[in-house]
Amino acid sequence: DCHDENFASRCDACGKVFKAGSKKLEWKGQAFHEECFICAICQEPIGTSSFIPKEELPYCTRCYDDRFATRCNKCSQVITSGGVTYKGEPFHRECFNCFECGVSLAGQRFTSRDERPFCADCFGKLFAKKCADCGQPITGIGGTKFISFEDRHWHNECFVCRRCETSLVGRGFITESEEILCPDCGRPSW
Repeated sequence: DCHDENFASRCDACGKVFKAGSKKLEWKGQAFHEECFICAICQEPIGTSSFIPKEELPYCTRCYDDRFATRCNKCSQVITSGGVTYKGEPFHRECFNCFECGVSLAGQRFTSRDERPFCADCFGKLFAKKCADCGQPITGIGGTKFISFEDRHWHNECFVCRRCETSLVGRGFITESEEILCPDCGRPSW
């Protein structure tokens, strides 16, 4: 005992000697008894369990998650991998969904309205202008081009003469009630 008191290494936490056969943990150039290596928050021994160092202090995984880990804005659970960010807020990939139908939007094209994300299908059904020819939504997603005239809208590919079906994109046209016609088909035939 006299030899240990004078020459044995000591625990940097409690100052007591490491007895022969006891475990000695080392971290950041310091030595600890297994029961003296504790979490900076809960003060429970970490021992040989996993821990996460932050700002020169050791944290048990539970305390680290509670205090520092990124949490999903929807479910509030810790995001351990593969999260996405929307409007600066983190989400699990499976928690970032279309506001209307609930389909996952992670890795998909989507748009938002009133700070809410929508898949292209739902956005088109709910908010997009409808093509005067085919009735389908004009979403603009994927660079879709469209033509607007008065209160009507057409996909580029739908903007054709009602009689000869010639494309009217970039050309003049004539309206005859609800129909749009190319100048040739719109000429009076007298």
